[in-house]
Amino acid sequence: MTSPVLKSPLSKSLRIALLQLKAGSDKSANLAKVTKYIEEAVSKQPKIDLVMLPECFNSPYAVDQFRKYAETIPSGETTKLLSDLAKKHEIYIVGGSIPELSDDDKIYNTSLTFNPTGEIIAKHRKAHLFDINIPNGITFQESLTLTGGDKATVFKLGEYGNVGLGICYDIRFPELASIASRSPNNSFAMFYPGAFNTTTGPLHWHLLARSRAVDNELFTVLCSPARDVEGGGYQAYGHSLVADPYGKIIAEAGEGEEILYAELDKDLITKAREGIPVHYQRRFDIYGDFVGDGSVKVSDK
Repeated sequence: MTSPVLKSPLSKSLRIALLQLKAGSDKSANLAKVTKYIEEAVSKQPKIDLVMLPECFNSPYAVDQFRKYAETIPSGETTKLLSDLAKKHEIYIVGGSIPELSDDDKIYNTSLTFNPTGEIIAKHRKAHLFDINIPNGITFQESLTLTGGDKATVFKLGEYGNVGLGICYDIRFPELASIASRSPNNSFAMFYPGAFNTTTGPLHWHLLARSRAVDNELFTVLCSPARDVEGGGYQAYGHSLVADPYGKIIAEAGEGEEILYAELDKDLITKAREGIPVHYQRRFDIYGDFVGDGSVKVSDK
C-alpha cells in the first residue's frame, strides 16, 4: 500500500511559550504576574509566536469563588489586558481560562484566544464540567456554580493553520480532538489549559496528552497552573507539556512557576500521517461518522 502524499496542516513551525503560574486571591496581583511573565517570555525568546496561559489564571480554582471573580467578555479587565498584551508584543495569546459572567447571569469557565492585533479569534466555554468523586483522593463539582458550554471550538490561527481548543476535563473526551483533526478542520494542534490535581495528574495527565496526540496525529499542548503548596487549597499538578504527533513528550515543566518553551515542527505531522495514515483508514461503514453527519456544533468565537 502506498501512503498518501499530504500537505502539512501547519504551514510553518510555531514557537510557543507556556506560562505555568499560580494564582492567588488578589486578582490585580494575578494579572500583574501575567504581564510580567509575558514580558519575560518575549524578551528571553524574542521570536516567540504564541504564549499560552493556564486554566483559571486570574482567580482561585474554587467552586465558591468563581462568581466573585467572574467578568463579562469582552468588557472585563482580563480580556482587555490580554488584548493589549497581544497587540503590544504582536503575538498570539491562548488565554488559559477565566470565570465568565454571561448576559443571562450564568458563569462559564471560558478560554479566549487573541491574534497579534489584539482581536479575539476564538472563545471556548468548557464543555465537560469537572464533577468527580475519588474516594480518599479528591471530590470536586464545578456544576455547583458553572454552566457547561455547548460547542466544540476549532479556529484558524492566522497563517499557521487550524487548531482546536478545550479546557482541562475536556481532554478526557476524545471527540473534541477528533472533530478538530478531521476534515474539513484538519487542525495541527489541540490546546488544553488545564488544572489537573495531585490525584488525577499522576494518573492521567501524560497519558491523556499522548493519547489525544496519537489518536489524531497532531500536537497536544497542555498548560497547567503551578503548584501552590504554601497557599493551600486546590493543588494543581503542574507539568505543563507538549506532545508531538507520535505521542512523544517534547517539552515538560516541573511543578513550580516557570516558562516552558517549545517549537511545533511543521514537517512532523506530515511524517506521522504519511507513515501511519489513520486519517484515511477509518471504517465509517462500520461505526459511522459523527463529525460528517451534521450533528456537531463547532464555534470559532
